[in-house]
Amino acid sequence: MSMRFTERARRRMVALTLAAGLALGTAGCGGGGDDGKQPDTSASASKDRGSAPSAQEGKSETPLAELKGKDGLLLQITSAQRDTGGFLTVNGQFKNDASGSLVLPAALRGDETEILKHGTSLGGATLVDSKGKKRYYVLRDTDGRPLTTTGLTTIESGQTIPVFIQFPTPPASATDVTLQVPTFSSGTIKISG
Repeated sequence: MSMRFTERARRRMVALTLAAGLALGTAGCGGGGDDGKQPDTSASASKDRGSAPSAQEGKSETPLAELKGKDGLLLQITSAQRDTGGFLTVNGQFKNDASGSLVLPAALRGDETEILKHGTSLGGATLVDSKGKKRYYVLRDTDGRPLTTTGLTTIESGQTIPVFIQFPTPPASATDVTLQVPTFSSGTIKISG
């Protein structure tokens, strides 16, 4: 039942994000008015949209954890928030500190057959509660798709890609957990909410 709630919540979030993006896009493509300030407004809207993750960028200055991958690839974790639906959403971003483009490792999706058939994702990530002696795996929807960012391929030099991963929520007593992502170092993150 929580899987259906999670999927519905995810769809609503995507719809809201698309609506906001369309609204910004429409504002940026507004017709030329008599006011000479119209191009400045469009440029401003474009800049705002381009830096829409500014809240996340602000968080990324002091990430909760920075997991190091191969060849200058970093995974910076910016938040780990408990949701009322019984799941934990971990947000972050991939960052390419290398001088050239990097292919994101296929191993990120793990090796479970159900996840493999849904393409590239962060389905291989796990969350470890050392005190409670439990390991949490990525949530899946009713079709077996992992509730993570999908379609990951390459990342250009200096580029960042926002990502999310959803897990079952650990008990309230678990405030510090270890995030493990295939091919990356592990990192301890603090849960909020």
